Amino acid sequence: MTQPLVLSAFTATTALGVGNAPLLAALQGGTSGLKHCDFETAQIATWIGEVPGVNGVKLPPELAAYDCRNHRLALLGLQADGFEQAARAAIRRHGADRVALILGTSTSGILSAEAAYHERDADGALPAWFDYRATHNTGALASFVRDGLGLRGPAFTISTACSSSAKAFAAADRLISAGLADAAIVGGVDSLCLTTLYGFSSLELTSPEPCRPGDAHRQGLSIGEAAAFALLERADAAPEQPGPRIVLAGWGESSDAHHMSAPHPEGRGARAAMAQALQRAALSPQDIGYINLHGTATPANDLSEGRGVAAVFADHPAVPSSSTKGMTGHTLGAAGAVEAVVSALALQHGLLPGSVGMQTPDPAIPLNIVSVPQRLPSLRHVLSNSFGFGGSNASLVLSRQEVA
Repeated sequence: MTQPLVLSAFTATTALGVGNAPLLAALQGGTSGLKHCDFETAQIATWIGEVPGVNGVKLPPELAAYDCRNHRLALLGLQADGFEQAARAAIRRHGADRVALILGTSTSGILSAEAAYHERDADGALPAWFDYRATHNTGALASFVRDGLGLRGPAFTISTACSSSAKAFAAADRLISAGLADAAIVGGVDSLCLTTLYGFSSLELTSPEPCRPGDAHRQGLSIGEAAAFALLERADAAPEQPGPRIVLAGWGESSDAHHMSAPHPEGRGARAAMAQALQRAALSPQDIGYINLHGTATPANDLSEGRGVAAVFADHPAVPSSSTKGMTGHTLGAAGAVEAVVSALALQHGLLPGSVGMQTPDPAIPLNIVSVPQRLPSLRHVLSNSFGFGGSNASLVLSRQEVA
């Protein structure tokens, strides 16, 4: 990175509630938003992280063609914590053609396609109301937000499974560094759907109890949904704000190409992403005060990530780490952005989140996993990991900068 990018605004809407306040309260209290799966017609013995109030969201008439669960969730998230107002202020500062938009998702509005297939006629034709391009298509997410905000700069959706929205931060830095944008709105939105729930269940990756990241007896993940956003600007262009600044100090990406769904057993790609992020941030492992693990609570993922982290942090083995997916569920394409917001809140409030759900630490995972929230006012640098199917890996370093 040429210089750190300031997170001028950020927000996350999860199963814990709308916006940062309920998320921060859960991070401080070690509470979970997971519940028994009762989504649509799903008959799966698992737990989910469902955002309250999504069905009640109404899109404005000019955006009605985009109506689907994913875009309702996106709008709910954009309107939280004054983020939409901050985004519009940035557009006025920089110009609509100089603010990039990069968002991540894995399934986009596929729930609409599921409903459409249920309504096929005798010839197999889909109902007239179904608009694939504006709902199911992964590019629809960026189109919806772009049209809603009146953006005219670079805009696209990244869909690399669970690393999608973490990679959006890296893509934003590349665009700004290349002079193609002066600021960027980044984030991720992924909503619950039957395809995801039954898909992960068929892979035997869902847990019959709330997920337990890092636990010796973990049984799998809990699927969640979320919308998270951040506004990235160069320090010399960001508005002055009281208190410390949270910046994107570095990022790393890799593709280990080991297997379609299983991570490399020794975390080879994870190691590469973390090492790149540290290098770009000009930091050593000893500088990191907390690691937000990808930590899905599947047996293979947690073990692989643990080995990868242990290799990178061999000279700093006591660095505190945890997974926050026991609070929100695994929000898939939105996870990277959600956990970037978690990392930003941890830095703002001097907080080490606990790994909710972990009861008996797995002795095979050689990490210092925090089980309950702790205060750490000296926290300055956080590493956040997001690793997706197919070995698509991304790591972010967020830092706290004191402003004189």
